[in-house]
Amino acid sequence: MTTANEIADKIAGEQNLTKAQEKTIVDSVCKQIAEAAKSGAETNLPGFGKFKATETPEREGRNPATGATIKIAASKKLTFAPAKAVKDALNG
Repeated sequence: MTTANEIADKIAGEQNLTKAQEKTIVDSVCKQIAEAAKSGAETNLPGFGKFKATETPEREGRNPATGATIKIAASKKLTFAPAKAVKDALNG
């Protein structure tokens, strides 16, 4: 697993910034993606992919312990669709 701190450390080394400055930037980017999703907007990072919120409707499920049918509430989730360059890197 790669953490936000590790990403900030790598960027700080590449861009001659302090780790604290880069941590602030990484945190800000993540916050902006979350805020955009919360408002229903899609975030497109060219060459990387798109983040957007999607709605999952209410549905029926089963309690695995008892087998009883339960209702699972509708919810929103954040989805990510990678750009072609990322797909190619993963599969190449």
